[in-house]
Parts: sequence; structure tokens; C-alpha cells
Amino acid sequence: MRRFLYLALVLLAACEAVPTVTPPGGQASGSPEAREAERATRQFVEVASTLEPVVESECRRLTSGLNCDFLIVVDDRMGDEPNAFQTLDRNGRPILAFNIPLIASVENADELAFVMGHESSHHILGHLARVEEDAAVGALIFSGIASMSGATAADVRSAEEFGASVGARTFSKEYELEADQLGTILTMMAGYDPVRGAEFFMRIPDPGDRFLGTHPPNSARIAIVRRTAAAYAATN
Repeated sequence: MRRFLYLALVLLAACEAVPTVTPPGGQASGSPEAREAERATRQFVEVASTLEPVVESECRRLTSGLNCDFLIVVDDRMGDEPNAFQTLDRNGRPILAFNIPLIASVENADELAFVMGHESSHHILGHLARVEEDAAVGALIFSGIASMSGATAADVRSAEEFGASVGARTFSKEYELEADQLGTILTMMAGYDPVRGAEFFMRIPDPGDRFLGTHPPNSARIAIVRRTAAAYAATN
């Protein structure tokens, strides 16, 4: 079970002070480590409180009947690789989750805003449901082929699991680029620079263009951000 540290965005909107964060090891509040932790915390809260109303407004404008009450949370576990993801709670409320290594790794507010815009776009575009559908189709096809070939029940189950994995990955690169495109617009609408934000991709491992990989090459992602930002700026 992931442990989430919920952000008190209502208090922040009322200009309440953000508490000083003491990083692991208990450094004094005046140490460089503590100051950096406090800076990262303030930056995260400021970006989240700025982007959230924009994302929710656009979600309601672009969709019908979709839950647009986003909850932005922090995964407080240490030691993991930087990560952010979009999911749903048991009631269908969209959750944008960011772990502490990612919050600490971004170099500016634009990078954080772009990542946040990207993850929220997955929900607005319905990608979770589409991935589930892709997986179901893949499972059906592979298990059907195995069954017709006279495979054992265990082999059919294995084929079904493999088919679900293949199906879920088939369009994942397209979904990532779609989220980059809409995320670029959301980032700009919130007053941040997505082109500067996409420089985040220059510091993470490049997945290249692997067959059935889940993410497109970083160069393709940066290119679509630049094209989308230029087109949006030209028409607004």
C-alpha cells in the first residue's frame, strides 16, 4: 500500500506559510540540505496550487461526465527512482502522484509544471481506460489462438497474460505523445514554459524506439512539445 502525504492546498490558497522541511538525517534548518528541501517543497506547492484549477477547468470543458476533481499527492517513500503517475481512487477520483526523488530532481518550476500537466492529461484523455481495453483485446486474441491450437489450460492462461501485456503496450507510445501535447497546452495556460519544462527529458534515460516499449524516444517528446507550444502561441 502506497503511503501518501496529502497536500493542504486549501490552506496554501489562503497564504498560510509552508512548514520548514527537515530532510532525512535531521540536519539543522539552516543547513544547505534543509534549505534545498524547503525550496523544493515550496516550489511543488506553488506549482500544484497554480496548475490544479487550470487542469480541472479544462477537464470539465473537454469531457462530459468525467470526474475532474484532481487530488495531487506526494508518495513519501525514499530511495525510489524519480517517478510521477496518474491513477484513480476507488471512487474514480483522479490522483496525480509524485514521489520525493522526482520533486527534488526537477531544476525549475517549468519542469515540474510540465510533468504535472502531462500526468493530468492522461486522465483527461482517458488513457487508463484505453490501456485496459487494449490489454483485454490482446488477452482475448492470444488466448484464442492458443486455445485453437490445442494448448493446455495452463498454456492458454500464459498466452492470455502475455497477450494482455502486449496489448497494453501496443499504443502506449501514442498515449504518451498525446499527453505531452495536451500537457504542453495546460502548462502554457497555467503560465509556465513547457519548452523549458521539457528539458527534463534531456536528463532522464532515453528509451529509444524499442519495439513495444512503453515510452517514445525523448527526442520525439521534445519535438512535439516545441511544435505544440509554437502552434498554441501563434493562435492565442
